[in-house]
Amino acid sequence: MILKANRNDLQEILQLQYLAYQSEADLFGSRDIPPLKQTIDEVVEEWSSGTILKMVDDNNAIIGSVRAQERDGTVYIGKLMVHPDHRHKGYGTMLLSEIEKCYSDMRYELFTSTRSIDNIRLYQKLGYTIFARKAVNDELEFVYMEKYGIEKNVIYG
Repeated sequence: MILKANRNDLQEILQLQYLAYQSEADLFGSRDIPPLKQTIDEVVEEWSSGTILKMVDDNNAIIGSVRAQERDGTVYIGKLMVHPDHRHKGYGTMLLSEIEKCYSDMRYELFTSTRSIDNIRLYQKLGYTIFARKAVNDELEFVYMEKYGIEKNVIYG
């Protein structure tokens, strides 16, 4: 079941984040990545200024989450995560689809590392296309992906 997270869920979501992003850190051989350094205060700020969804199992434990924030007509989606024991079951797809429904008929944007091939494949399967790349350093490059919730209006003149 997917629900909006409440403030009392945020510590559990942050603990899930620390667990779920270990595989991302393994791609770089370093634990020095932003999701593993985020604080509870930063998560509270994201919750206050946007939307955080949680996916719970039959025991009401949080096994997945995603965040979004709308600015200037674009919904910025981030921290899509699924507990390692529950991956490859379609939960990431469900979470991403559900966060899009919270902000219908908008432009959606997200980013991931070029090393995160599975993430890129998932996002492309769901209609996202790469529109930019940004090298952070010699080891790290991000791809920025977008999707439109409605067909873009084209005006011929």
